[in-house]
Amino acid sequence: MLIPFSPVLWLLALCVLVQLYYVGYYFLPFARRPAEPTAAAAAGPVSVLVCAHNELENLRRLLPLLLQQDYAPGFEVILIDDRSGDDTSPYVQQLTQYYPNVRLVSVDRTPDGLSPKKYALTLGIRTARHEQLLFTDADCIPATSQWISHMQRGFARPAELVLGYSPYVPGPGFLNKLIRFETLLTGAQYLSFAWRGRAYMGVGRNLAYTQHCFRTTKGFASHIRSLGGDDDLLVQDAVQHGQRATVVAEPAAHTLTEAAPTWRAWWRQKRRHLSAGRGYRLADRLRIGNFIGANLLFYITAVALLFSRADWVPLAVLWGARTAAICITYAKLGRRLDDPLPAVWLPLLDVVYFFHYLALGISLFLYRNLRWK
Repeated sequence: MLIPFSPVLWLLALCVLVQLYYVGYYFLPFARRPAEPTAAAAAGPVSVLVCAHNELENLRRLLPLLLQQDYAPGFEVILIDDRSGDDTSPYVQQLTQYYPNVRLVSVDRTPDGLSPKKYALTLGIRTARHEQLLFTDADCIPATSQWISHMQRGFARPAELVLGYSPYVPGPGFLNKLIRFETLLTGAQYLSFAWRGRAYMGVGRNLAYTQHCFRTTKGFASHIRSLGGDDDLLVQDAVQHGQRATVVAEPAAHTLTEAAPTWRAWWRQKRRHLSAGRGYRLADRLRIGNFIGANLLFYITAVALLFSRADWVPLAVLWGARTAAICITYAKLGRRLDDPLPAVWLPLLDVVYFFHYLALGISLFLYRNLRWK
């Protein structure tokens, strides 16, 4: 005989079951996966591409670390100067005199209606000498001198797309923790989904693909007028064209970057990233939407049940079981990806993140105007 709980409580239980499915099928198995092999078939030389717009100070930090990479087959570094008004071009030109593997591509203007970054990247890719392309952003740094080596091993599995992870550097304050939590949760999704054979996105801060893959998708042609999506929408197109994707998520393969310093800056950044989601395949939108929706509905339903005295006990049980499961899972993912967060903060970060996600969704629905640099 069924216990006469309210229908809202049964809805809450369903939300918990959906979340536990993602935890049990995607996140925990990914966190527990075997260590990636330390040796693989030798990959070929690689072109490392960095697109920069007024990023001189960041480039002074990044480029020396790229040149110190330990990668025997060899590599070139292509810096794409996208309409910079600072001294980016003279600085890189100076480097080219001492390092023959450094090359500069200058973009003076972007044709009307085209995404500046996608146009700049396209010009850079056209000049690349090697088949394998590795991308990062000017405000990132490789975590180790083995970054290129680790990322290139993914091509030998074999694959045409290699998805990496790019955490933010720990810092003081709640915003930094929230940004790192969002990055961990996003990484848990796109990395574990790809690990299960359902790749749907990557991050341009740490992404690799072949020239053949880029030509197969006709570059950024399908979304060249959209500001965002030089990474995730390209992955969408590549998967639709039958290109194979793999994951390289060992800590030595990470790139690191500084988190947005203000709420406003992070808000603009996330609006731009989420806007690309409209171009995802239906199956991917449903898979992601079910996870996000189940979490949001869980919190909304739980708040409603707080006003139902008779359901306080089952509510507490479901809340406790769900919170324990996700906190344990996120802690394991953080350790596996070398991006740990204080365990005591995880429940609060989870609540704030999903309501922040809801606010972003409403904002994108009401105001669709976006700005690039």
